[in-house]
Amino acid sequence: MNTLAHSGGPGPWVLLLPLLWAAIVIGIVTLLRRTVWRGRGGPWAAARTAGAVPGDSSPIALLGRRFAAGEIDEDEYWRRLSVLDERFGRAAGGGKT
Repeated sequence: MNTLAHSGGPGPWVLLLPLLWAAIVIGIVTLLRRTVWRGRGGPWAAARTAGAVPGDSSPIALLGRRFAAGEIDEDEYWRRLSVLDERFGRAAGGGKT
């Protein structure tokens, strides 16, 4: 202890260990994002899909885009939406009817 006080303190080398750990953590997270979590949305995807919010590639979103583009009329939209809502929508959460 006496040596550090008389030698000017620990110097810039005291930052080496925290910077090394930060680089390791950032490297691991980057590696996981590029390999394991790619296409699955990461570990947060389960929380998003639990709310049954239709994503961009869901059949309900596709049906909405077709209706907005004028490919199908309103009657066909509501008919198909009722079928998709039973299968992919709110009623699909864990076998509830």
